[in-house]
Amino acid sequence: MSFLTLKGVEAHYGPSQALFGVDLSVGKGEVVALMGRNGMGKSTTIKTICGMLAPSAGTLELAGRDLRALPSYRIARLGVGLVPEGRRCFATLTVEENMLAAARPGEWDFEKVAQLFPRLKERRDQGAMSLSGGEQQMLSIGRALMTNPRLLILDEATEGLAPVVRQEIWTAIGQLKAATGLSLLVVDKSLRELAAVADRAVILNKGVSVWTGEIAALTPDLTDRYLGV
Repeated sequence: MSFLTLKGVEAHYGPSQALFGVDLSVGKGEVVALMGRNGMGKSTTIKTICGMLAPSAGTLELAGRDLRALPSYRIARLGVGLVPEGRRCFATLTVEENMLAAARPGEWDFEKVAQLFPRLKERRDQGAMSLSGGEQQMLSIGRALMTNPRLLILDEATEGLAPVVRQEIWTAIGQLKAATGLSLLVVDKSLRELAAVADRAVILNKGVSVWTGEIAALTPDLTDRYLGV
C-alpha cells in the first residue's frame, strides 16, 4: 500500500510552470529513487511534497491525508523529514544544539543518531560551521532523523563529498533501510549506489514522470535517454 502518493501533480513558480504531471508513490518501508537530469523537476517535486510550493493540480497524499493545503510545519509534523540540498545546518549552533532544535519524541535521539554517525558524537560540542562538508551532511541527516519521521527525503545528500564520506553516507542509508521501517525518497545522480539501496525508481523529464519501475529494470537505453549528460 502506498504511503506517499502523487498523481498528476503540477506546480508553478509564478506564471512559469515547472511540473506538468508527476506520478510517484512510496510504500511503507520502501526506498524510491527520484532521478533525472538537472533542471527536470526533482527539487521542485520535493518542495511540493514538503509544502514549500503549492501544487496547482493533481493529488498529493500522505497515508491518505491530503497535503495540498497544508503548510510546511504541518506536513513535517505528519512525519515528513527533509535532508535539504546544501545541508543548511544552523551555523552558530553546536552539533548537539542543531539536533535538539529539531527533536521530537520517538525512537531517534542523539545517542541513536550517533550510532549511525559516530563522528557526530565526537564533534558534539563543536559549532556546525567548524565541521567538514561531509560532517555537516551527516549532521543534516541526523537532524532530520531527530524529527522521528515516517518518510525521510534526501535531496542530493552525497553531492560534492569526498568518496570515503560518500560511502559512509550510502552505508548509513543502507542501514536505515535494513533496520527501520522508514520510507525513503532519495534524489541522487549515482546509479550504482542507488541500485544497491533502492527498490524502485521514478525518472522525471521536463517536469513529467516518464518512467517508473524496479531499479534493476533500468536499461542502458533508458539511462542514456534520461540520465546521461
